[in-house]
Amino acid sequence: MTVNLAQLRAFLAVVDAGGFSAAAAELGLSQSAVSHAVASLERELTAPLLVRATPVRTTALGGRVLPHARIALSAARSVEQIAADATETMTGTVRLASTPTVCQGLVPGLLRHWREDQPRITLRVFEGDSAEVATWLEEGTADAAVLIDPPPGPGIQLAMDGYRALLPRDHPLADEPAVDIRDLEDDQFLISPNGCEARIRTIHRLAGLRFTPAHRVRDLATLISMVQAGIGVTVLSEVSRSLIPPDLVLLPLQPQTSRRLVLTGPHSRPWHPAVRTLAESAAGHLARTAAAPSGPEQLAHTP
Repeated sequence: MTVNLAQLRAFLAVVDAGGFSAAAAELGLSQSAVSHAVASLERELTAPLLVRATPVRTTALGGRVLPHARIALSAARSVEQIAADATETMTGTVRLASTPTVCQGLVPGLLRHWREDQPRITLRVFEGDSAEVATWLEEGTADAAVLIDPPPGPGIQLAMDGYRALLPRDHPLADEPAVDIRDLEDDQFLISPNGCEARIRTIHRLAGLRFTPAHRVRDLATLISMVQAGIGVTVLSEVSRSLIPPDLVLLPLQPQTSRRLVLTGPHSRPWHPAVRTLAESAAGHLARTAAAPSGPEQLAHTP
């Protein structure tokens, strides 16, 4: 039996892209070349790995092969990057995952910095909820992630991201220096049911309030539009500030709470060498800009 990296790469691309055509575009190959590579892998393994449907999905065997294929390709990339690092020519592609709010409010600044500081490293961004991001990182779909309040371990703490009240500019409390969550008890409360909900529940509990949202809205842009329309108020993190239109205000909230945003690699396997380079680059950038007044409160290394 002879299984090669090109076959595994094509198999993973089809799974991740959801189809042969999208995988071909991602790999820069013809669709027939991708189909041939997957078919040759299936012949080597003497069984189908994919169900040719829309979207494509794995068979039972394909599901078992998938994590090992990711590990094999990750190891191959690491070998290539170790060699590149030895000659001080770090190159390659790093797949970075994070939540929508962090992707919109924090990641663009990181990408701009890395483009200038590490131009030979290509970044691909994946957006998902907190659980998806953590799973992608450990299963190998992503090489790095910005995690929210991860367990202690290696990584770069990018920010302490405090929670804020989002109000219309004509709200009676809009000119206050800070807002107590108890003062919003008569407003309709809007919530996005994602990783932030547990912390917002905690804020209400600490204030002795029941948590009874009037509306649950998954999309952040929809949530902001509903506050603009005067339908209610909500709580967002400070990293969302760049997304807030001028007719809304984002004010410090009492009781205070915050979350840690940490750039890290996988816990269960060695990091892609380029991820270490990006993490060191981000740490140096934060150290140089720690006194900057804009954005979330920025810190340097985690333990």
